[in-house]
Amino acid sequence: MFHHDRRYLYQILNRRRFLRRTSAGLGLAALASLLDEQSVAAPAKEGVKVPGILGKTHHPPKVKNVIYLFMAGGPSHVDLFDPKPTLQKLHGKEMPKSVLGEQRVTLMTRNQGSFKTASTPFQSNRHGKGGIEMTELLPHLGTVTDDLCVIRSLHSEPINHDPAVTFMQTGRPQPGLPCMGSWLSYGLGSENKDLPAFVVLLSGPVDQPIPTRYFYSGFLPSQHQGVQFLPGADPVLYLSNPPGVDPQTRRDLIEGINELNRLRQGQVRDPEIEARINSFELAFRMQTSVPELMDVTKEPVRVQEMYGPDVKDPGTFARHCLLARRLVERGVRFVQLFHRGWDHHTDLAKRLKQQCLATDQPAAALLKDLKQRGLLDETLVIWGGEFGRTSYGQGNLAGNFGRDHHPRCFTVWMAGGGLKRGYVHGATDEFGYNVARDPVPVHDWHATILHQLGIEHTRLTYRFGGRDFRLTDVEGEVVKDLLA
Repeated sequence: MFHHDRRYLYQILNRRRFLRRTSAGLGLAALASLLDEQSVAAPAKEGVKVPGILGKTHHPPKVKNVIYLFMAGGPSHVDLFDPKPTLQKLHGKEMPKSVLGEQRVTLMTRNQGSFKTASTPFQSNRHGKGGIEMTELLPHLGTVTDDLCVIRSLHSEPINHDPAVTFMQTGRPQPGLPCMGSWLSYGLGSENKDLPAFVVLLSGPVDQPIPTRYFYSGFLPSQHQGVQFLPGADPVLYLSNPPGVDPQTRRDLIEGINELNRLRQGQVRDPEIEARINSFELAFRMQTSVPELMDVTKEPVRVQEMYGPDVKDPGTFARHCLLARRLVERGVRFVQLFHRGWDHHTDLAKRLKQQCLATDQPAAALLKDLKQRGLLDETLVIWGGEFGRTSYGQGNLAGNFGRDHHPRCFTVWMAGGGLKRGYVHGATDEFGYNVARDPVPVHDWHATILHQLGIEHTRLTYRFGGRDFRLTDVEGEVVKDLLA
């Protein structure tokens, strides 16, 4: 049955016989291509070139940069963006068991004996063409609601701060994975070789730790870790030259170290050595770029005044919002502002008012500033925390009550290119305790953010420990209703 004649082998493998024998298969492949649903539709548009590992986005991006205003502690959605008249009517009465269900609660309220409804102490107002409702504590944000895409049905899993923040940042509640900013730095790279692709700024009362692993690169090369900028004369640790060391000496030192690193890299091919080389080079360039960036005194007075009086003080949320605009203006890919102080288990009325006073005007000014410079169309701005707060209260409802953690439903808002504007997505029940319509899991939210940046979320991966990891883990669908 088997032929060993060499001439026979040549015969069956010659070009003419190959084409004749495979013509049917090629025809079927062509027919399948013609019948394929995607082929019948208009061909997909190509992405754009980026300096990151992707080389080119998977499709044309709607935005280039992200500013993530992370409100650490869990802002109360029922007091800010999701008003519930039912809570007003039933204030002080027991929450229905049908609403509470079998959901987990924290140890702080598990043994308090009762779960009494607590209405917000503040009025809500309608704003913009769509009549979006929000608290009276956010009058400045109320002037830009026509630019907002509000999601009232985001829901998470962890009920305590650390795993909840980790989940929002990395897509899983366990520590050790890359955060969103690191994924974007890795995939898309930076448009400015003199600044990091991923910058972090911290503000607010120090009542909740913000460990560096919230902006950690995980198993990605360490050059994609978020770089924290500090207030004061030395915004990046160890960036300035030590006393007695001039720029040329520093330059010579870095070149010498990097030459040794390159020799070692040629031997072991360790990606961390390459990351270290890049970090040393970037740090040297940042000695010039960072001081210029941090000097906001060159901003027009009208711009500074737009952000409010706190903009004059380094380390404030207002100053950081202005810096965020300056960063994306210079091509920084991902800017994350962590603002602490939203964990209101007691004295909610007073503390919520303080937080809104510190953040309302700067956040609204950021949107206006970006828009008037033509940057809002290419920048995605995100506002939100790790979860919401319960519809029932803690403590004396007639006094300084607070609210417990609530991941079952909470509100975030976004603004920027490619999103619907003046739009509210999803809804919670009449108590603001459960999602009633159009739930948005965190993985879907992450997938949508990546989509706006031109990334197909299943295709930005990194192999580690024998499997391919991604920001959306093994889930995630783009929420198309959010897209313009």
